Amino acid sequence: MTRRAGTVLLLWLLAVVAGVVVAANSRFNADMSFFLPSEPTPGQQVMVDQLKEGAVSRLLMVGIEGGDETTRADLSMDLRQRLQASGLFLSVQNGEAGSQDAERAHLMQHRYLLSPEVTPQRFTVDGLKGAIADSIDLLTSPAGLMFKPLLPRDPTGELWAQVQRLDAGAEPDSVEGVWASRDGQRALLLLQTAAEGSDTDGQSRAIDTVRRTFEEGRQVLGVIDAELQMSGPGLFAVNARATIKEEVTRLSLIGIGCIVLVLLLVYRSPRLLGLGLLPVASGALAGIVAVSLAFGTVYGITIGFGMALIGEAVDYAIYYFVQSGSMGAAAWRQRFWPTVRLGVLTSVAGFGSLLFSGFPGLAQLGLYALTGVVTAALVTRFVLPELAPQHLRGSDLNGLGQVLSRFYAGLRRLRWAVLVLAVLAAGYLVTERDRLWTPDIAVLSPASVEDLQVDAALRADMGAPDARYMVVVSAADADTALRLAEEAAPALDQLAADGVIGSYDSPARFLPSKQTQLARQAALPEPEMLRARLVEAQADSPLAASTLEPFITDVAAARTQPLLERTALGSSGLGLLVDSLLVQRAGGWSVLLPLHPPMAPSEGASTDIDGAAVQTALAGTEAHFIDMKTELDTLYNDYLQGAIALSLAGVCVIVLLLGATLRSPRRLASVLLPLVLAIVFVIAGLQLAGETLHLLHLVGLLLVVAVGSNYGLFFDRAEGQDDLEPSTVAAMGVANLTTTLGFGVLGFSTVPVLHAMGVTVGPGAVLVLLLAAMFKR
Repeated sequence: MTRRAGTVLLLWLLAVVAGVVVAANSRFNADMSFFLPSEPTPGQQVMVDQLKEGAVSRLLMVGIEGGDETTRADLSMDLRQRLQASGLFLSVQNGEAGSQDAERAHLMQHRYLLSPEVTPQRFTVDGLKGAIADSIDLLTSPAGLMFKPLLPRDPTGELWAQVQRLDAGAEPDSVEGVWASRDGQRALLLLQTAAEGSDTDGQSRAIDTVRRTFEEGRQVLGVIDAELQMSGPGLFAVNARATIKEEVTRLSLIGIGCIVLVLLLVYRSPRLLGLGLLPVASGALAGIVAVSLAFGTVYGITIGFGMALIGEAVDYAIYYFVQSGSMGAAAWRQRFWPTVRLGVLTSVAGFGSLLFSGFPGLAQLGLYALTGVVTAALVTRFVLPELAPQHLRGSDLNGLGQVLSRFYAGLRRLRWAVLVLAVLAAGYLVTERDRLWTPDIAVLSPASVEDLQVDAALRADMGAPDARYMVVVSAADADTALRLAEEAAPALDQLAADGVIGSYDSPARFLPSKQTQLARQAALPEPEMLRARLVEAQADSPLAASTLEPFITDVAAARTQPLLERTALGSSGLGLLVDSLLVQRAGGWSVLLPLHPPMAPSEGASTDIDGAAVQTALAGTEAHFIDMKTELDTLYNDYLQGAIALSLAGVCVIVLLLGATLRSPRRLASVLLPLVLAIVFVIAGLQLAGETLHLLHLVGLLLVVAVGSNYGLFFDRAEGQDDLEPSTVAAMGVANLTTTLGFGVLGFSTVPVLHAMGVTVGPGAVLVLLLAAMFKR
């Protein structure tokens, strides 16, 4: 071994060791942050915060089916008791009377700080007379039985006002003392995990605990036919991670296994196979290292894409071993390396354009691919010749090359037919241009149809509103944010009265700002003044003023009681509501005010909210209206438009690079024509097959251009000849097969991102090779 060879191998080994160390300490992630923007707009930031850390991201909806009503109620109560004792949940609610007693006691204790009716007018003679008369009328209603014992303490009905503000009509129905679905066939529970929504491991532990605890309760109670249903953001994240991990592992093993089998048939030598995989392994390791150092996290989808990239990275070793068999390493470097190098540069131009995407997932894919391809090519160029003895070569593939050459010659007779078909395909795409790319970001979600159906059913049973429309106010501290939300409330109340919105939620109803609480305390009269006014107000009332001493005592206590803090709500349902709508963010706090659409009078269904009317009504306040669907659509549209721009930029760089190298418009056109035709055929084929085209199909087309340009370059070398050398034709055929296998297996994935790559790049690579051979000059 020469000194130069020893130096090259030493540097490669040191790089591998350093890479292994970095990879071993890298953070791998399979959650949905792959799809989140790196620089969100204010509206998108609200969505991102809710997905990662908001209380909504901690919610799990649970349903119990099977058995009779009593059995389901018993299982629900048992599950609630066990989960509360687990320490993994901040709140476990199922509508049991005991679970609501604490909330009502809290509302009763703080009713004068919470009720918006507490004003100086409320405690005048006329105000007391009217309020007490309303409370007496309430006693004749179904709710009167609940409030009759409280009348001496709360004759003005402040507790009733608070209970109404809980919007009990949106709560699930109750059967056998617990929440139940509308048809009564499912018991319901609502859980809030201690783990944040972004903590997928914590969410997984909580979900496993729910399932295990339910099975334990089922066995203890001797129930056989009961089943558990569950849904929520945490479950979607856990299932998505499991799906991505399982499919990346399975499909990667299948792809690698197929590629290894092909290479064994080509090389007929385990040793040569091992050497041929060194560039691939080096490229995969370098890609992980680069992504880990640049992003801090390596997404599971990136690994899946990287495994598919093995199909291209292994091409360089195939070219080297097959083509250099008769001429030696030095001659191969001189004759073929410039073509391979140019192909690598075109791949770099294509992949490199993704680095500038605001979509972190695309940027990772671009960096991984770029680093992996360059590393694999460099290892093939500098390391393989030093490790592989000159006599160690694979089997003679000239026969395969001759067969393929004859096949390609036959294809050239179909040029005009293919051009006519391409014109027809292009015309079809023009007519379908407005329907080619889906505007719905939901197509990127790996959530299964079954999960979505369960979620819709449980959400409807829970009466959970659609969180599409929201008003947001932000401030430096929580109390100021609450005060600004209160200032926006009159405008929202008017919108509700006008029918523009149905209703809205606000954390300030159960945690008012300090300014509001102090104003309500100041509105409470002193005991003697209140006693005198009560005597006058109740002069002609059947409720004597002398029976209301408990009321006077409570009002006196409320005048000096401590102001209400968030800690007083604990882990109750009220605390859960406040936490879901009062959000701490980097640099401040935000209050979220979800808007519920009005109901259409005729159909009884929700209608859309007029966003312009809401924005007009909020003019002059610090509140901002957000349509979450619009934000999601904008997010996806930004991704799509950005990917189109970056893809076009990458293609332009590839064209300029090829043009500068080939220095002939005719040669450049002969290399580009197969790429253009392949793209037209792939898009038309996917559209006709009913494939929903989205962002990652577009990225796949960019990869087709980056990968497929290599084939056109090799055929360009044969200009003026009947065909390429049989060894080169065979090498391209084998390389194309490994690329197709590497990406093609992804087409069987249920993860939309991986599936799109597979069905685009797999067929596209084959088409480019066939078209390049067909239109060879």
